[in-house]
Amino acid sequence: MLIRIYPENPNPREMAKALKMLRDGELIIYPTDTVYAIGCDALNVRAVEKICALKGVNPQKSNLSIICYDLSNISEYAQVSNAAFKLLKKNLPGPFTFILPTSSRLPKIYKNKKEVGIRVPDNSIARGLVDGLGNPILTMSVHDEDEIIEYSTDPELIHEKYEGRVALVIDGGYGGSEASTVVNCVDDAFEVVRQGKGELLF
Repeated sequence: MLIRIYPENPNPREMAKALKMLRDGELIIYPTDTVYAIGCDALNVRAVEKICALKGVNPQKSNLSIICYDLSNISEYAQVSNAAFKLLKKNLPGPFTFILPTSSRLPKIYKNKKEVGIRVPDNSIARGLVDGLGNPILTMSVHDEDEIIEYSTDPELIHEKYEGRVALVIDGGYGGSEASTVVNCVDDAFEVVRQGKGELLF
């Protein structure tokens, strides 16, 4: 299913359709402030396993990232030092993934890595889904098989490619082609491990 949602004014009825899919443990594709992403309820272990199988990712070996609604939401799922909190406060919402130690609220499937990527995108659709669900959303970028274009940007083409493999694609307009900037905050020696769309403010 492909539904159109306008980021500047998300339609509650269309958002409810997406939220029902997430609550049912389904996978959806949605826009962020960087690239389109595949997501599911991050606390639903079966859904997490489903998304990892679709992407060919081993959750025990790969870094997993979740979308939270805001800063207070982050501290439920990750351990945030005072210095890291100040850094996050300056840069979120925004196009960043902050790698932090996991907290006990996350299911075991995350804990083997002892760290988790945290995103609070500057996108009302993505954050509205997290807010409505009441749980973070596990997020993985939608990659393109094209050797020149790394990320798929056209939601209709994404829908064609993933129809039958995900329950829903949200068309929130053309996506970006640059991924988030990844910052390691596991200790307080903050390090940019991948420079992407965002310019980090210290």
